[in-house]
Amino acid sequence: MGSSEEEFAAFEQKVRRTVYFDNLSPQVTESVMRTALDQFATVKSVKFIPNYLGPSLPQTALVELDSSKKVEDIVTMIGQYPFMMSGMPRPVRARPAVIEMFDDRPVNPNRKVEYRWLEPSDPDMEVAKQLKNLTRKHAAEIAHMHKLQLQEEAKLAAQQTETLKMHHKKFKMIDGIITDTSAIRLARKYNLNVGDH
Repeated sequence: MGSSEEEFAAFEQKVRRTVYFDNLSPQVTESVMRTALDQFATVKSVKFIPNYLGPSLPQTALVELDSSKKVEDIVTMIGQYPFMMSGMPRPVRARPAVIEMFDDRPVNPNRKVEYRWLEPSDPDMEVAKQLKNLTRKHAAEIAHMHKLQLQEEAKLAAQQTETLKMHHKKFKMIDGIITDTSAIRLARKYNLNVGDH
């Protein structure tokens, strides 16, 4: 009994040293997380939580640090500054982890489990049905929100690509004007410096 209590106490310490990250880009890897956080704390482990709704949806991760004090610092920092991914900001959320987030958590030796079967005539049966329906509704809403978020991100990426192409076209046009012989003749006439063209 003593060893299971010690194991659970060690696990609770691990939970206190862990930060939960949400809304991470699907392209984020363990090395990206380590690189981003190593400047603030020593990262002991990174564990991505599987997303069963789809591979292109935002990721979540549990990142264990070397101290529980640094968890508060990281959470505060992420709340104030956007998480950068390939030079692009992303609104990542961070908060201290809780025991229920770990699928490999040991059994609490002091827990007491109570259960009972519900009969169809039981008043709690209606509550259980409502909770089941509410869970399905929330799952559908989350899937729809993720779809909208991906559409917004794709739209933003397309806008940024179009802006980049426009800037490139402008610079190319300006460069073409400067190398044009008529522009050089006009510059000489008005004593303007156009470079070594």
